[in-house]
Parts: sequence; C-alpha cells; structure tokens
Amino acid sequence: MASDMKGDRHKDSQKSRDVRISNIIAAKAVADAVRTSLGPRGMDKMIQKGDGEVIITNDGATILTQMNVFHPTAKMLVEISKSQDIEAGDGTTTVCVIAG
Repeated sequence: MASDMKGDRHKDSQKSRDVRISNIIAAKAVADAVRTSLGPRGMDKMIQKGDGEVIITNDGATILTQMNVFHPTAKMLVEISKSQDIEAGDGTTTVCVIAG
C-alpha cells in the first residue's frame, strides 16, 4: 500500500516536471520568434497568411498577432504583448523576450 502511494507521487512529480518543461519550451519558442526583430538592428519578418497575403514587419505586436499559437503559455505571452501595447504603446517585443 505504501509503495503504491510512493509510485503515484513519482508519477505526479514526473508529470509536473514535463508540464514545466513544455511551458518553458513554448515560451522560448515565442520569444525566439520575435527576438531577432528587437532593437535598432532588428531584422524584418516576412509573414504569409493563409490566403497568400504577405506582411513584412519588424513590429513585435504585429508578428505576435499574426502567429497562430495553441499552447496556453504561448497564448499568455501573446496576451502580455497585447496588454503592453494597450498600456504603453511600445515594448511588446521586449516583454516577450524578457518573459521567454
């Protein structure tokens, strides 16, 4: 009986660890997508929409709004960026890079 409880705790801790790692990977992926557009030497990104329209920008807010993200942590970073844009009007890329 005691060994079953110990096994359950191990499974729970492994699952928790896997979820944390998944969250970190998702946050880093979003941050890496916009990192190279940051600063005065930031590169432009070319984004092609599903309908074939092409957008060229180095604005972090535009890049993030055009991304289709499904992971909850990645969605949270996009929402943080939107909030930053609403409150300050700038710093959307920086927020994502710092958080990621």
